[in-house]
Amino acid sequence: MDRYLVFGHPVRHSKSPFIHTLFARQTQQELEYGLAEPAVDEFAQALRTFFDQGGKGCNVTVPFKEQAFTLVDRLSPRAKRAGAVNTIKLTDDGVLLGDNTDGAGLVADLKSHGVTLGDSRILLLGAGGAARGALAPLLAELPSELVIANRTHTKAQQLAAEFCDLGPVTAQTYEQLAGPFDLVINSTSASLQGELPPLAPALIHTDIAIYDMMYGASDTAFISWAKQHGARQTMDGLGMLVEQAAEAFTVWRGIRPGTKQVLRELKRNLGVI
Repeated sequence: MDRYLVFGHPVRHSKSPFIHTLFARQTQQELEYGLAEPAVDEFAQALRTFFDQGGKGCNVTVPFKEQAFTLVDRLSPRAKRAGAVNTIKLTDDGVLLGDNTDGAGLVADLKSHGVTLGDSRILLLGAGGAARGALAPLLAELPSELVIANRTHTKAQQLAAEFCDLGPVTAQTYEQLAGPFDLVINSTSASLQGELPPLAPALIHTDIAIYDMMYGASDTAFISWAKQHGARQTMDGLGMLVEQAAEAFTVWRGIRPGTKQVLRELKRNLGVI
């Protein structure tokens, strides 16, 4: 049976085995999917061993995405742009192909919620790996403007400069931000600590769409804050998790699974519904 894994540290909390098992059942694919949690300095060896022992593909999560970028034989265009790899496939000719499905998963989830990206004004909070992975797919949707805001302004400036060939992307400090924005995406991990990015409440209005890449069994801190200030459409990153997984499954198996039922099952598993 074809074997797949998710590498991370820590990774025992991962829902990837649950998601991919449902995808395999839905598409009648014979595979097994497990977890691997090597020590931070043992990832390269663990990755080689997995493929030497017949592994077909894997997902890569924190903190190994940037390291995976350097370990594969070939990179997809979106992995090159993201500077990180979250999906690896062993091709038929024995090549390890590195891909990044995070941004595609984000865009797919936004569209599934009816969010219009074309000709919209988007605010992206954060300038780390999650923001980097999202930029090219978001700019491909032709927004009127995409503004990056980050606590360390120079990082936002560097990111905007790197992606400015793809569309109208700029960097602003939190103090410089002026609305209205159609969509705000929080790519920071602040919600994991129950914290908030320093966003002015005046930027929130009833017609804005709010997206937090983090998720939990209840509203994240950022989503709760946005609701308190009048946002009516709020979304967490659970749908992105499922959509990026579907994209990875497609890379591996050449067949795209449906995501709606799997997302419902995942929410039930997490106690969200």
